[in-house]
Amino acid sequence: MNIEKQVKKRKGVEQVQARWGWYFVIPALIFFSVFSFYPIINAFTLSFFKKNLISPLPPRFTGLNNYIFVLQSPDFWNSVRATITFTLGTFIPLVLMSLLIAILITIQGKHFRIWQLLYYSPAVLSSAVAALIWMLIFTPTGIANQFINAIKQTSGVDMRWLSSGEMVQLSTMIVYFWKYIGYFTVLYVTGITKIPAVIYEAATIDGASRSQAFFKITLPLLKPTTALVSIMAMLQCLKTFSTQFLFTQSGAPKAPINVITLNIYNTALKEYNVGRASVMSILLFVAMLILTIIQLKISRSDEVTY
Repeated sequence: MNIEKQVKKRKGVEQVQARWGWYFVIPALIFFSVFSFYPIINAFTLSFFKKNLISPLPPRFTGLNNYIFVLQSPDFWNSVRATITFTLGTFIPLVLMSLLIAILITIQGKHFRIWQLLYYSPAVLSSAVAALIWMLIFTPTGIANQFINAIKQTSGVDMRWLSSGEMVQLSTMIVYFWKYIGYFTVLYVTGITKIPAVIYEAATIDGASRSQAFFKITLPLLKPTTALVSIMAMLQCLKTFSTQFLFTQSGAPKAPINVITLNIYNTALKEYNVGRASVMSILLFVAMLILTIIQLKISRSDEVTY
């Protein structure tokens, strides 16, 4: 009888804890639903209508016409190309370099916290502020040209960071790399420091070299961290907007950096065509969802145990 009472008492405590857990979670769920689920559902609905943003007339149902127009639009496919170019040119260096820098920081020993702070500091800036800083750096008399001229031992050569199509693509990649490299480095540093030193000591006793310890111990145990970093970096690159927007507003050529998010903005707020902008939003959302699922399946592994 005492055992049954203890079991009932434990179940009662667990039910109370579960109830209070829901009380704390419900506000976050409501907030997430209002600001995430509703916009997605609303965009999906509007994608089937012809809606002028500034017109008082009600939306007119057009079926799949918006989808057909967008999928046949050269401007949209140029945005797809610009987004893919930017994502590949930023995503791969971000993941690889953040891992390399994290390893170098942890090797520093007692000073690695200072290095973490220095690398992370650009991440606290907004994307708009970061873009404005780099716009000054990329001016003809800015630090970027001075640095390149110092390396090449030339004088007064303008690399046309914000006027050449290829260079403006590179410029946007540099801005994002500079801003987010510290953030992902900190994630990797956290993952590395969680690996018990006993494992490395045992490997050293068994005669493993540093390179063997890295490839056989560090990389496998960092797989969950790598999955997190790769997904976050990919999504961050796919939804880039501020840098491209500010660069084009300053006179940079739009076509090479007209990513999908910038195209959505121009279509909705300059052409006032909310329906077609909603179509591009849905297509971008589906692409991000599919890529995230693929990355999760590729990186899925059993729970890491030390």
